Amino acid sequence: MSHPSPARPPEETGPTPGGASGRPRVALVTGGSRGIGRRTAARLAADGCPVVVGYAGDREAAEGAAGEIVAAGGRATAVRADVGDERQVAALFDAAETEYGGVDIVVHAAGRMHLAPVAELDLAELDALYRTNIRGTFAVAQQAARRVRRGGAVLTFSSSVVGLAFPGYGAYSAGKGAVEAVTLILARELRGRDVTVNAIAPGPTATDLFLEGKDEETVARLAAQPPLERLGAPADIAEVAAFLASPAGHWVNGQVVRANGGIV
Repeated sequence: MSHPSPARPPEETGPTPGGASGRPRVALVTGGSRGIGRRTAARLAADGCPVVVGYAGDREAAEGAAGEIVAAGGRATAVRADVGDERQVAALFDAAETEYGGVDIVVHAAGRMHLAPVAELDLAELDALYRTNIRGTFAVAQQAARRVRRGGAVLTFSSSVVGLAFPGYGAYSAGKGAVEAVTLILARELRGRDVTVNAIAPGPTATDLFLEGKDEETVARLAAQPPLERLGAPADIAEVAAFLASPAGHWVNGQVVRANGGIV
């Protein structure tokens, strides 16, 4: 009697750590000149990834981020791109392919924040948030969907405030809710490509973007909310991103990972 061949065990079906050919996995990080994006770029470089540091306007900070990676023995280059402009986003991916041969990991950390009650929000600020946080995510997602190689990963950034519903965060939360929707749909649209797509939703994290405009009392109140009783650090979020981008995290797909120290 013949018997069907057994399925390959799970350990034989995962992605090759360096890609199918053993080549380094190339990372592209938007918002890579500061905060979470900068720390994530450095963390991926420590894993051996050549990194394209995308930035919007602060050339000195972006070149500093790339320089730190090079000084630590890695490979990095800074490339300017407005994520709300699809032509500039395409040129950013072109630069990664020209410099390093392709793209395996996309971390879309670029973002904008403006806080105001719904009744008082200047709709010009809403348009600016939309351009960066929604249109920018869509433009980056389009290029990632077209170009990321097999075994790769795409990471977007949402925020835990989508679920926490803090007053004053209406416009920002609405944009991040859209990011989550696009992310989960893209994960399903890439069926058969062996590319994972996930969103990271940090809680209060000690970045310039978060701290801007907040007094000490507000910061202390937010820091006390998680059971771990502190603000997150960019390194906390970078570790999550590095795991999701790695072969070890490749079975996590189509998820929103709320990295917030336990805030519910």
